[in-house]
Amino acid sequence: MLKKIIVCIKQVPETFEVKIDPETKRIVREGVKSIINPYDNYAIEESIRLKERFGGETIAISMGPPQAEDALRDAIAMGIDKGILLSDRKFAGSDTLATSYTLSCAIRKIGDFDIIICGRETLDGSTGQVGPEIAENLGIPYITFVSKIIDIKEKEIECIRLMEDHYETLKTTLPILITVVKEINEPRIPSLKGLLKAKKTEIITWKCDDLNGDEKNFGQDGSPTQVVECWKPEIKKEGKILKDKSEVLVENLYIELKKLGVV
Repeated sequence: MLKKIIVCIKQVPETFEVKIDPETKRIVREGVKSIINPYDNYAIEESIRLKERFGGETIAISMGPPQAEDALRDAIAMGIDKGILLSDRKFAGSDTLATSYTLSCAIRKIGDFDIIICGRETLDGSTGQVGPEIAENLGIPYITFVSKIIDIKEKEIECIRLMEDHYETLKTTLPILITVVKEINEPRIPSLKGLLKAKKTEIITWKCDDLNGDEKNFGQDGSPTQVVECWKPEIKKEGKILKDKSEVLVENLYIELKKLGVV
């Protein structure tokens, strides 16, 4: 029987039309509708399925501004037992290294866990680095791109891992961190009972001082990655309609593509 299954989730903007603050070089999240990072929904679903198969308590954890509490409530509505929000101005400006350090401090405080589940990557960063970095901070094994959990028994987990052109079957000991791909399951729709529970459940909030970490490793101070410049690419919508006999049309199309440097 499992003890604790921790799922790390992130709230991201529900749009690709994001705005960047020219001073801080960070995404402007105020006034923008947010959702749970899509890959994290598969992590949430898998943690619930593991509880149904092997027991234990499911805990969702997220780092972000106060409004990230909504993402935790959405996770609870799906079936997660508890939500913990890491929210402090000292966390602002975190890159993947500082983010993973903060999350690992919180996970260490939770303690007594068997499995940590993360989505493959986030929609707003797409690095896929946070999960493995959490595992490194905690000194535990990890498996990325998990498409199926075959079994868990005698403190050992067996997974199928999705690679570019093949699958791998891997075994390792618990505790472990895994990142999951969308092939692993189909996330459920929250029930009315789940929605009512999410509305009533208290979300625990931890600040920097609650994590017993080294302050120089949090936020911007703990982030070796710095955004020097960012801009929005210009999209030119140009086109030309070619009409002629088929053999002439092909020749004209080739000429136009050659002008564009495509061929």
